[in-house]
Amino acid sequence: MEFFLPIAEVYVSLPLIFLLSLVVGVLSGLFGVGGGFLMTPFLIFLGIPPVYAVPNEANNILGTSISGSTTHYLKGTLDYKMGLMIVVGGTVGTILGIITFTYFQDIGKINIVISLAYMYILAIIGTMMLVQGVTEIDRARKKIIVKKKLHDHYWIHGLPFRMRFKKSKLYESIFTPIIIGLIVGFIAAIMGVGGAFILVPAMIYIIGMPTKLIPGTSLFVTIFVSAIVTILHAFNYGSIDLILVTVLISGSILGVQIGQKIGEKVDSSQFKTILAILLLLVGIAIAYDTFFAEEALNQIDRDASATLGPVSQFVRDLSTNVPILYGMFSIVLALILGVGAAILRRFFSNLKKKYIPSPPATLK
Repeated sequence: MEFFLPIAEVYVSLPLIFLLSLVVGVLSGLFGVGGGFLMTPFLIFLGIPPVYAVPNEANNILGTSISGSTTHYLKGTLDYKMGLMIVVGGTVGTILGIITFTYFQDIGKINIVISLAYMYILAIIGTMMLVQGVTEIDRARKKIIVKKKLHDHYWIHGLPFRMRFKKSKLYESIFTPIIIGLIVGFIAAIMGVGGAFILVPAMIYIIGMPTKLIPGTSLFVTIFVSAIVTILHAFNYGSIDLILVTVLISGSILGVQIGQKIGEKVDSSQFKTILAILLLLVGIAIAYDTFFAEEALNQIDRDASATLGPVSQFVRDLSTNVPILYGMFSIVLALILGVGAAILRRFFSNLKKKYIPSPPATLK
């Protein structure tokens, strides 16, 4: 059963999108990375134009990031000061990304730019993860233990204006997180991703943050970057579809909770190679769709557009008549669903601890 999206003006299967968002959410919760680099290509494959797939997935990432960040806030595993410095750079990067997005859209090349960006990014990340995963499997089989340096020093660490970050116990130049945030923001605006696949390694190997603070701080940054991307796209292009976003956020949040639970019981590094292969396959599919598949234009069904249901008509009217309110409503929707999911998870976790006590530890 297909549903006509009032903003993107295409027919899609909402149950299929919910299922895909759920699966990508599970992968996100299991591996601790954002799922935008998978979900956005999936939306494109389902017939949603890239100019709509990018901002709607950014809105989805906003909801899941709020949910995850709230959970880390309740646990106290979040460095606000470091996060805000990254957000400063992320804001500038996002604005530059939107300007770039607008330029390529004006010349009619934005779809090919988005496709090429995903093709190269997925190929690079997938190859690196595959090599790393195969290497770790080989070392584990041969029982080889490799000692790694805790923190390498690069040119970026020599920049001026040092600041003390008490939570992370670091003393670094403020330009280090700002430059990283600028890169993440630019990529997020173009590709509709949270940027965690760049931000998390940068926090580990460049900034040198404690591992326990990285997921929460990364999600905290993603909230602001995704919110800015969502607002700018909503205001400038009116491309946010609340019906699509609601389905995406609902599936992703549920999937993330499931993935995090699975991650507590299994070693996610065992599945790194599988994820790497999946990324490479998606990259190959995008390359085929971009260069070899016959071009199929999405024809707008004017009859369907003229006979919208009450909900779809309300969404379209709201987007057309009050775009500022519509953009803010999309942010509030993500906020309510994200915080609500985190609170519910906390509530059920406390119930479990209260009524299902953990078994006593056995003495050895």
